[in-house]
Amino acid sequence: MNYRKKKHTGSAMVIRIVCAIVFILFSWCWLFFFQSDLLTMGQHVLSHGLTHYNRFVGALVITALLYLLQHLVHKFTHLDKSFYALSFFPSMLVLGVLTDIVPDSDGGITRQFPWWLVFLYVVLWSGGIFLAHKFQEIDDDPHPHVFSRSMWVNLLFMSGLMMMTAGIGNTDAVFHYRMRAEHCLLEGDVDGALAAGRKSLETDKHLVMLRMAALARQDALGERLFEYKLCGNSKSILPTDGQSTLLLYPADSIYKFLGAVPAYPMEPMHYLQLVQHHVLCKDTVPSKVVADYQLSGYLIDKQIDAFAKEIGKYYQLNDSLPKHYREAMVLYTHLRARPVAVYQNTVLDEDYANFRDLRKQYPNKMEQKGKVMDQYFGTYWYYYFYE
Repeated sequence: MNYRKKKHTGSAMVIRIVCAIVFILFSWCWLFFFQSDLLTMGQHVLSHGLTHYNRFVGALVITALLYLLQHLVHKFTHLDKSFYALSFFPSMLVLGVLTDIVPDSDGGITRQFPWWLVFLYVVLWSGGIFLAHKFQEIDDDPHPHVFSRSMWVNLLFMSGLMMMTAGIGNTDAVFHYRMRAEHCLLEGDVDGALAAGRKSLETDKHLVMLRMAALARQDALGERLFEYKLCGNSKSILPTDGQSTLLLYPADSIYKFLGAVPAYPMEPMHYLQLVQHHVLCKDTVPSKVVADYQLSGYLIDKQIDAFAKEIGKYYQLNDSLPKHYREAMVLYTHLRARPVAVYQNTVLDEDYANFRDLRKQYPNKMEQKGKVMDQYFGTYWYYYFYE
């Protein structure tokens, strides 16, 4: 009798260890690798910048507390055998709720997953516990081991709980790119900010603004801006009128770099014109950076006439122009019968002719866009005609 009890206890311990390993690994990876920037932003906003979230300590403490919660739940529910994994439900639910952080319309944060649905999950879990106790009495798996039916049932439950956590938490890729970019800019890691979502074709106006801020610090707005997926217009390239907002990185850092803080809400292009004409700024304003913002704003709005009119004030119209400015001037020269400024570049002229020929080969607009995208995404020409 004692031998059988000892054997059962040892077998149950194997299930507990495996489930614990699965939970700890999932919780650690979820918090440390995937949600750390979001939690950093959440603590920053809630504490009004007074405290700072530590990625390692936060993941360690939260995982330990949630594992302790599971122990308490297990002692209360006495779930065992094939249903031991259900004792991780409250911990997984809390883990999901902790990372259910989304921006609100006022530039703060809120939650998306409704509390009534959390309550419903708890009610359903309570009913599941009742049924589990009934089934435990007739569970006929005498030797639960690593490859036993009981182990696979528990792993199936753990998989479902992990999917529940992912379904509750914020898994919006663009928002995570945005938080990563803000965090990197806050730490002075410009390359890291530009790497966030670099290969993704998903973006939003907030992420575009952050990438422009990072590129401006590398003096690369005219060289690399259109290598990224863009959306919106010039009204969202700066946070001056609230079209684009910042949650972690302070807007004053951008204003300080440009040279002046706006006295009242205004459209970014108007703000840039005021700064460029020394209405709001000191003599130390980096006028080239402001000019690049202005020129980029014209290009984003596809106002190539305004761009052509202004670019000569800041750049010589020769091959030293940044890449996207050269592309825009070639495009402008070919589209306008009487251009106000002429730029010629033999290589780019030939490349633009190939671009036009490729478009003519595919009358179907969707097919045309796909073919052109394969060869010309990252150029201003692609952006002008297809974005």
